[in-house]
Amino acid sequence: MPDSAAELPPLIRRQEVVAIALAGLLLIAVTAVLYFAKAFFLPVVMAFVVGTMLSPAAGFLERYRVPRGVGAVLIVTAVTALGMFIVGLIASPALEWSSRLPEFAAQLKEKLHIFDRPLALWHELQTMLGGSDPLTSLKMPKFDWVQPTLEFLSPTFTEFLLFVVTLILFIASWKDLRRAMIMNFGDRTSRLRTLRILNEIEEHLGGYLLTVTMINIGFGIATGIICLIAGVPNPAGLGALAATLNYIPIIGPVAMFAVLVVVGIVALPTLSGALVAPMLFVALTFFEGHFITPTIIGRRLALNALAVLLALAFWTWLWGPMGGFLSSPLLIVALILKEHLMPVETPQLPED
Repeated sequence: MPDSAAELPPLIRRQEVVAIALAGLLLIAVTAVLYFAKAFFLPVVMAFVVGTMLSPAAGFLERYRVPRGVGAVLIVTAVTALGMFIVGLIASPALEWSSRLPEFAAQLKEKLHIFDRPLALWHELQTMLGGSDPLTSLKMPKFDWVQPTLEFLSPTFTEFLLFVVTLILFIASWKDLRRAMIMNFGDRTSRLRTLRILNEIEEHLGGYLLTVTMINIGFGIATGIICLIAGVPNPAGLGALAATLNYIPIIGPVAMFAVLVVVGIVALPTLSGALVAPMLFVALTFFEGHFITPTIIGRRLALNALAVLLALAFWTWLWGPMGGFLSSPLLIVALILKEHLMPVETPQLPED
């Protein structure tokens, strides 16, 4: 019989525990710095990610003898003009509606009187069970959140200026940055690996932006057609809003659904008619999210649904809506780095 008193080696050594603890402390420290220095890191990281996405366009212009610096300015100007056009489509009806919020709140409360009876029955049930006094009628929420929400969603002028300047300089100097990062390594193997990593990041991010933009344009057009069929006012603005919000996974479609519900209830005479556009939008979102986007993007890079959700939750908590927009591109970059720096080996199962 083997000696049962023989000591077995520990599963986790003390040095490994110390290394894990130090890595955890480093992660917490980096997260804290990114959170409290959001005003600096968010526009810079956004410029790096968007600049990597737009660099192929600068290379395309460079092949037609357009200097890279001039091409960077033209690209950023075109993107800014497109963004201002979309904001104009959304802002015009939004400003009109915001000036009539009290009127719309009264209309909304009047149209939701259908819920008075269920609320009364619920009140009677709570009274019979000896519960506390609940709401006996549907009360409209206050609109004190509008201004803080707009401040939360809108970057400051300094952040926007830092983003634009960094984006132009990044696109203009991307070739030199690539060369510097590659030549920073001494051996040929490391240089080739760095080159493959940079090429793959640029290819995947550029393809991701182009593909998602095309999908979102079609998504916005389909949403506008749905609003037009359902009789919802300003279908062009709502379609532009749907296309913009669809860049933020999960949160964007949910927010757009809530907007369609509120607009439909306020603008249309009946509750059933007001729910037509939201229900059709849910069907469109389901079809786009489960068939179109996975079929197109999944062929280029498979993203785990749980990883996408966790990345979305983390970056949205850290940097707000812009963090939600960056979550998928940053996840793509992390997966590419993991694939090249930590290649997966075929695991060997222990013998019985």
